[in-house]
Amino acid sequence: MDTRQPAVAGLFYADDPTQLGHDVDRLLHKHTRPTLPGVRALVVPHAGYAYSGEVAAAAYSCLTRGAEYKYILLIGPSHQVPFKGMAVPESGAFMTPLGDIQLAGAQIDALVADGLVHYNVAAHYSEHSLEVQLPFLQRAEIKAPIVPVVIGDASPEQVATVLLPALEDSQVLTLISTDMSHFHSYYEARLIDGHTHKRILAGAEDIRPDEACGCMGLNGLQHALTQSPYRMHLLQHGNSGDTAGDQDRVVGYAAYAVY
Repeated sequence: MDTRQPAVAGLFYADDPTQLGHDVDRLLHKHTRPTLPGVRALVVPHAGYAYSGEVAAAAYSCLTRGAEYKYILLIGPSHQVPFKGMAVPESGAFMTPLGDIQLAGAQIDALVADGLVHYNVAAHYSEHSLEVQLPFLQRAEIKAPIVPVVIGDASPEQVATVLLPALEDSQVLTLISTDMSHFHSYYEARLIDGHTHKRILAGAEDIRPDEACGCMGLNGLQHALTQSPYRMHLLQHGNSGDTAGDQDRVVGYAAYAVY
């Protein structure tokens, strides 16, 4: 099998390995909260590191450095290719400037065989929502192959069917990739996202695309949590106006942990 090449290295994050390692380490070191050994899932943003990296690092800093998992399930929205259902790649590995991460082929094949996902190379080719998570995993020395799933159009129930076995296994980590509201003014975004966070923490399964671009993965996680003892915990939130962007048109970000 071939290796998927990075699509947004040099755009969303540095393409130089030394610089990228320095950037991610700096973001992770900003957070001093204790690790959360029982974390089952994280909700993380997927913008350029200059914009959302600090919020993303709030999630990854919860993980125990060097932790080992059977596999990591990554779920994110398709920004480039419209399609029905959920898609996995046919690659054997995903490359970043920091090295390759192997895919969990047996788990991917099982999902395809069960009809829960399908192979779609195009859906993964230019998609950034999962790619930008990988350097954080690498610098945190998280050891596991990955199962990358991009959602085109799927119901919360369909997504939950993929998620539930992962949530029930303490040796599996799940990542849900989403940003929050888009292109409102700074203070409008704070109000909108604040309302969305209240809904998420109350268990809402009907988050809309204008509230979170990865809403299908998020709603699927919410549905899965109704069948588990775990709950969402908000770790940090903000928007691009807090970091490298202007405050006229901002994008919101949030980090959650499920435990």
